[in-house]
This record gives sequence, C-alpha cells and structure tokens, in this order.
Amino acid sequence: MNNLALNIKNISKSFGTKTILDQLSLSVPKGSVFGLLGKNGAGKTTLIKCALGLMKPQSGEITVLSDNPWIFREATKEKLGYVPQTERLYPWLTVRQLIHYTASFYSHWNEDLVNGLITDWELNPEDRVGLLSEGQAQKLSIILALGHEPELLVFDEPVASLDPAARRQFLKTILQIVSDKKVTVFFSTHITSDLERVADRVAVLKNGKIDFCGELDDLKDAVKRLRIPKIDQLPDRMTINGLIYCEEEPDGLIIAVRDFREEMKRHIENTWNVTVEVEDLNLEEIFLELNR
Repeated sequence: MNNLALNIKNISKSFGTKTILDQLSLSVPKGSVFGLLGKNGAGKTTLIKCALGLMKPQSGEITVLSDNPWIFREATKEKLGYVPQTERLYPWLTVRQLIHYTASFYSHWNEDLVNGLITDWELNPEDRVGLLSEGQAQKLSIILALGHEPELLVFDEPVASLDPAARRQFLKTILQIVSDKKVTVFFSTHITSDLERVADRVAVLKNGKIDFCGELDDLKDAVKRLRIPKIDQLPDRMTINGLIYCEEEPDGLIIAVRDFREEMKRHIENTWNVTVEVEDLNLEEIFLELNR
C-alpha cells in the first residue's frame, strides 16, 4: 500500500529562460505535517501548483494520493483541501452563502466543524465576503478547505494575514485535525516559528532543488554553530566537511556546519588543543544559515 500522500520525481519548471524548479524530487508521507521552507521567489508556490495540477511542469512525474494531478479523478478531488496564497472569493455572497455554495460540491460536509470554526474565529455568517478584512478572508478560506474533511490539506502561506492569536488558533486546529483524522498537511510558510511548532518533517527549497528533506529533529541535529576560542596556531579558515561558513571574531572563530557529528568537535579540539562550544539553533537560525 502506498504510504505517500505526495510523491514528486525529477520535475522541472521554467518561465522563459528562468528555471524555477530544477529536477526536483520530494516525498510527503501520509499522516505527516510537512513544512516547505524557501526564500521569497524560491518557487514554493510554483511547486504547490504543479503538485495540484494547476500548473504543468516541463518534465518529471507527480503522484497525489496515488493519482495523477493532471487528470484527477473526482474521488481524489474530494480528498483534497487547498488554500492558495491569494484566494479569490465571491465578494457578493455572504459568508453563510459561500459556505453553502462550497459545501454543495462535496458529498460530505462537516457542518459542526465549520460552525465551530466560524464561532471560534469570530466570523459573522451574514457579512459580505467582499467586505471582510484580509485576515478574515484568509480565515474563511481555511474553513472552506477544512469543511469536507480532506485527507490531504495543502496550504500556501496559510497564516500570512493572521494576527498572532489567530495563528495560534489555526495551528491548534490543524494539530487537532491531524491527531483525530490522520490527515496529511503540506504547507509553505515564511514564519518558521509556526512551522517549528507543528511540523514533524520539513523541506528546504533552494536554487530550484530540495536542499534538505527529512524530520525536523534530524535537521536540528545536523546544523550547528561552533565557537572556537582564539589561539595563535588556529587557521584563519577551517576545512571541514559540511562547512556552511567560517567567520573570524576578536575572540576566535565561528563556524556553521550542516552535517555535525561529535567526532567533528573532538577532531577540532584534539588538533588545536581548544575547547569547542556547540550551539543548538532554532529553525529560523538554521534557515538563515542554509541560505547564506
């Protein structure tokens, strides 16, 4: 039985002479909360649109819930929930009317879940959609994606317009849904603290390829910052496998590595007779280091 919700193999996508995705491969296990990180313009939205059949890559293969996104079966579409970075809602409808309209496309709709979220997120069902604030419209888009209880939820910057309280409520809801229903969540975000709070797996998109893909804890174990005190015989720069950068400071060297092992620390200490301080990094710091 296929245990992958999303499987991407060697896809490439270019716009004119600009390559956005370059022979990119990525696998998202079912039941995971999978976060996609990348700088602005790295291609996160392009990758998501290709995965959902909204944009066709020039080469490669994509499978979503064992189906081809370019010719999705109706049964597969019912298993998907998607919130784009910029949602185009029907401004002349009320919140209630838009929810009823959206529900009509699905064979299953959880009214209790939707009504509960409307209350919790303080949306007025009688408000016109076109008069909602950007944050309110994003809340509504998320509710519309959750109403039919999909197996795979895809979010493109889902909390960009939400205030901190609303973001926490959104993350709490996602964790509850995943825990109760074993749903797969795949989302891109630039808010690393949110991703760190809920994701169990992450991928880093850089230069059109996946620079890292795996468990969040593995990424944190792999990328470290080392502080080496200044001594006369210490080289200006270090030659180490997995070296990201090396900077000289008045009191020594600071280096960042992406394949940290305890043997690395011991080698430096034994070679130059120094004490190396190893710093753990949060996800934001790791992302900044990988994108230096």
